[in-house]
Amino acid sequence: MFNILPSRDPLTICVEIDGKATGEDAEKMDQHVKETFGENEPFNVMAIIKDINGTTLDGLMKGPIVDAKRWGQFRKFAVVSEKKWVETAVKIGDVLPGVSTQHFDKDEIETAWDWIRQ
Repeated sequence: MFNILPSRDPLTICVEIDGKATGEDAEKMDQHVKETFGENEPFNVMAIIKDINGTTLDGLMKGPIVDAKRWGQFRKFAVVSEKKWVETAVKIGDVLPGVSTQHFDKDEIETAWDWIRQ
């Protein structure tokens, strides 16, 4: 389940992920992007991952939430999680070409916000 949280940066969507990502989550996220950034404005994502059930980070980033029509809008994708496999997945490679992606431990949220605002 995705929960859109208040963002500390006007160019960033902050989303908390806890559980299984659903089609409804994808629609909610897409609608939020459309309302906030339109079809062309660049934006960042701060993903705070508590738990992911039934998907992978790769599936999360490539799935309907981040489909081809949004790729050109992404700038940075900060992933905050205590899950080691999430950190490994972020390090493995560029899932979305042209997007800067970085993993932060759950106690590094301030560092993640600093990074995403640079």
